[in-house]
Amino acid sequence: MDISVWIPWFITALSVGVACVSAGHALIYKRDPRSATLWVLVISLLPLGGSVLYVLFGINRVHRRARRLRGTDGSEITVPADGGEVSLTPISSHQGLSHLVETVSGLPLTADNSVRPLFGGAQAYPCMLDAIARARYSVVLSSYIFDRTGIGKDFIEALDDANRRGVQVRVLIDDVHVRLVRTSACGALKLPVASFNPPIIPARLYAANLRNHRKILVVDGSVGFTGGMNIHRPCWCPDAPHKEWRDLHFCVEGPVVAHLAQVFARDWFETVNENIEEDFWGATASPVPGGTALARGIEAGPDETTDRIRWTFMGALSAARQSVRIWTPYFAPDQAILAALGTAALRGVEVDVLIPATCNHALVQWAARAHYWQVLEHGARIFERPGPFDHSKLMIVDGQWICMGSANWDARSLRLNFELNVEVIDAALAAGLEAEFLAVRSISAPVTAEDMRARPLPLKLRDGAARLFTPIV
Repeated sequence: MDISVWIPWFITALSVGVACVSAGHALIYKRDPRSATLWVLVISLLPLGGSVLYVLFGINRVHRRARRLRGTDGSEITVPADGGEVSLTPISSHQGLSHLVETVSGLPLTADNSVRPLFGGAQAYPCMLDAIARARYSVVLSSYIFDRTGIGKDFIEALDDANRRGVQVRVLIDDVHVRLVRTSACGALKLPVASFNPPIIPARLYAANLRNHRKILVVDGSVGFTGGMNIHRPCWCPDAPHKEWRDLHFCVEGPVVAHLAQVFARDWFETVNENIEEDFWGATASPVPGGTALARGIEAGPDETTDRIRWTFMGALSAARQSVRIWTPYFAPDQAILAALGTAALRGVEVDVLIPATCNHALVQWAARAHYWQVLEHGARIFERPGPFDHSKLMIVDGQWICMGSANWDARSLRLNFELNVEVIDAALAAGLEAEFLAVRSISAPVTAEDMRARPLPLKLRDGAARLFTPIV
């Protein structure tokens, strides 16, 4: 028997068999039907190659050591006291929404918090640096991007100085920035620093898609910063403020700081296998009274915390009675969220979405515009802000309920990235943020259904093709 005759048949049979197994796995386990469809198509066209790509990038294999450390309820992670939960009787109009968030997050709504918005690097960075300079016991910092140039140099100096003073410092940077960007601060820091979830080729190549997008700074367990702002040179342009990226960050004090610390502690243990002990946070790690905000952290990621922020967004859209303000740099929601936006608008809720006219990722902007018509057709409104890129992330419901943090309105944030948002209920804070939103909306260009219909066919096809790739992994 001539073996060479059977080799092609064997390879063909092997390819078909592997393709059937891979396609079957995608059909059963991919949550998004568009993602499953696209993977099945890729596997069908390239049976062996498509199967390899699916095994490397299409399967979520995240198993966190932190889950094993804390058991099922997080009790073994040592963090500052969170102050316990509160009653929602004074704000019963949002009791159902906060009950939903408590159910999905597993954390209580805490009282006596102070939440202060910081607009742009000019406000946020000096405040963060001042907090680091005042640190007596500990500083933890997690950032998706941490440049060693520009404002990053000031952070490196502040962190190194705190470390020399005897303050315990821990810094966590996402591995994509550490590995692929030459300006990463990782190598410049002379203190405990680690990169999150490095993909070790080929064993963990799938990890390249699972990024830590959180932004957390906690000082002495008593003051925290979170929001959308990286330590990134484009956000700090004192010599050319007209070129500076817009962004939104928050300074928080009170019991909710413990929620930020808890998320960092889990991520740090997952990365370096070091459990942060209770005395790490210092004697000042206790709730600071006097704030008026109710607040709660919402940890989300592609592990056991999946879909938490997605459920929060959908719950907020369902609970809204008068208005929904959405401020996001990337807007490519799935069909369920598009339906929720349309349903809210059809109920008479004023739904406004504010997006930058100029995006730093062209593919994402093309995909976003492919969704516009589905948002507009039921009465929701879209506004594109002119000028430099706007990286702000914010949701306000009925001028009272706020959701802020690191998550965008796209598949990457809602399904792939590790994110941290914070639910806040504070009418005064919401009023100030809504006033800022309305001021920006007034200088932004409204997008109409007629605008979308009038776009040239090549642009419509380009945007539609870009939309196909938003749920692929």
